[in-house]
Amino acid sequence: MAAPTRFPSFMSPLVLVAAATLAGCSTISSDGSLLGFITPYRMEVVQGNVVTQDMVAQLRPGLTGDQVRTLLGAPLLADVFHANRWDYVFTIRRQGAPAQQRRVTVFFENDRVARFEADSVPTEREFVASIDVVKPSSRKTVLELDEQQLRAIPVPAPSRSAQAPGTAASGPLRSYPPLETSVR
Repeated sequence: MAAPTRFPSFMSPLVLVAAATLAGCSTISSDGSLLGFITPYRMEVVQGNVVTQDMVAQLRPGLTGDQVRTLLGAPLLADVFHANRWDYVFTIRRQGAPAQQRRVTVFFENDRVARFEADSVPTEREFVASIDVVKPSSRKTVLELDEQQLRAIPVPAPSRSAQAPGTAASGPLRSYPPLETSVR
């Protein structure tokens, strides 16, 4: 019977380091934050055309492709294999806000709009409000003090260089050259 083989002595610290590294990976949560405290910066990703309710309201059967392009812009997807279909997809992913995706699909027959399908598209005001992720601060900035707060501020002690009342100012402590020459 053969004796069991032993790992070299340098392998046990290596195994411990590998186990600690793998355990450290599990502290990152699914939202990308480390233990809920540290969140990495995520770049804002905006793709496609913003299509509002006003634009969809102007879209109607019978418009030409050029008119649709003028109204909605260039489609994000105009497939070669489905030339009679234009897809307008808008997606935005911002840190601190849920991802948004909206679709408008226009179907053509003989270079004229036959029909269109649109998700619930917002008005322009609703769209601007939905992408505004500025969180209101719970702390209010005080811009002025009331009388009680003004009285609570300590009066600074007079400095040694302050002159006694009633004495005239003696002029500058240093002699500076004139700013402009008097010869013109």
